[in-house]
Amino acid sequence: MDTTSHQDFSAGAAYVGGTFMPIGQASISITDWGFLRSDATYDVVTVWDGAFFRLDAHLERFAASCRSLRLDIGLAPQAITDILHECVRLSGLRASYVEMIATRGQPPWGSRDPRQAVNQFYAFAVPYVWIANEAQRQQGLHVHVSDVQRIPPASVDPRVKNYHWNDLTMGLLGALDAGFDTVVLSDGDGNVVEGPGFNVFCVNAAGTLVTPLEGVLEGITRRTVIEMAQALALPLEQRALPAAELCAAREVFLTSSGGGVLPVTRIDGTPVGDGRVGPLTRRLTETYWAWHRDARYSTPVRYGA
Repeated sequence: MDTTSHQDFSAGAAYVGGTFMPIGQASISITDWGFLRSDATYDVVTVWDGAFFRLDAHLERFAASCRSLRLDIGLAPQAITDILHECVRLSGLRASYVEMIATRGQPPWGSRDPRQAVNQFYAFAVPYVWIANEAQRQQGLHVHVSDVQRIPPASVDPRVKNYHWNDLTMGLLGALDAGFDTVVLSDGDGNVVEGPGFNVFCVNAAGTLVTPLEGVLEGITRRTVIEMAQALALPLEQRALPAAELCAAREVFLTSSGGGVLPVTRIDGTPVGDGRVGPLTRRLTETYWAWHRDARYSTPVRYGA
């Protein structure tokens, strides 16, 4: 029996415990180690103009993250795909932020053995989330390079998407309190790495596109920009990016599923280049959204019943 037909999914839809429900009804157990210990991984794929963008890449990264954390949700990629489609279909959203989550679950009471836990899977679709408002996207973000050090990769592998965000949150709070729009953290050796939910690129003084290689999540939008740069025959280097090089760059931009290519026009109060959004940033932004219409990367949502 269809129990969803009389429910309001307009604010979003979720999948919890094998059941689809309005996003406002979704919850997890307070004893799930995903809540108690941040023992979880997740991935976010976006829907734009009624189609998933790079769904296969997000599913591959999610599966790799689960393997790395020894999480087994017992679902094949096609089953996860079907759940994500249904979350979006129920919501009716044409532009959506769609998240898939795997948590450790809970082992039997009295046990501290994570191998005894029953791993859990959750998913939801909500309206598309921008991490920069329209004015920031047009005029550029004002970014602070924080002294807060990103968790070392030897402690928490940043390639596994995770909820260990306290360093990012503390850095962001400091930046916001000081009047900046967002923050980029360092690695403790004078290099910038990433910010809360985004990767960093710059066009340095030599005209080369540079993005940090170590200590970062290998973002799907980052990967897309790297592939676009290769397709456009742009010089590109993936390596350590000293903060001094970032601050002296001609152009700086951030990459995130929550906005694509986002320009940065000031760093710690100093204009980047001439203080305006640069030509390469604009070109990559246009190319990024054009790729959303490319059938190689676009998977139409199954909105039919």
